[in-house]
Amino acid sequence: MKIIQKEFFIHNLQYIIRYALEEDAQNLSEVRVQIDGETENMDREKGEAYIDEAGFKAIIQDDTEKMNHLFLVAEVNDRIVGFSRCEGNNLKRTSHKVEFGVCVLKEFWGHGIGQNLLKESIHWADANGIKKITLNVLETNDKAIKLYQKYGFEVEGILKKDKILSDGNYYNTILMGRING
Repeated sequence: MKIIQKEFFIHNLQYIIRYALEEDAQNLSEVRVQIDGETENMDREKGEAYIDEAGFKAIIQDDTEKMNHLFLVAEVNDRIVGFSRCEGNNLKRTSHKVEFGVCVLKEFWGHGIGQNLLKESIHWADANGIKKITLNVLETNDKAIKLYQKYGFEVEGILKKDKILSDGNYYNTILMGRING
């Protein structure tokens, strides 16, 4: 699915949010690996579950064609600095919902990029009859949890000892959802 491009200027940083294009594929592959290495809030460690340019092209093409998918990128000076996806499915019983995921390069944290990717995704979902958005967040990611709650997400469950981090300890994953109407 496609959306109209929007421009933002926050804390002296100008960026745009737009839908992903096939020509973004190589850049997205590189950015994803970098982000995975910058924070333990992601599911993957750097280089795990690698998606190459061809893989991202296929995802972008699929997401552009499907009405219940949305792939957004945040761009600063023609450089992708973050992205988000809403992924639905074709099963009739769960066709009313999508799963949301977001990531932003660490050097661009604090400029509202993740928040604006979330807001644009919520706007798209509400405008397109999506009744529920779900997401997973690491229990230690307080900033993200507060942001999600601010936009109507509620805790729906906890996956106990779901992830092991570099400190050798296990952490819970919080399952959150936002219901529209």
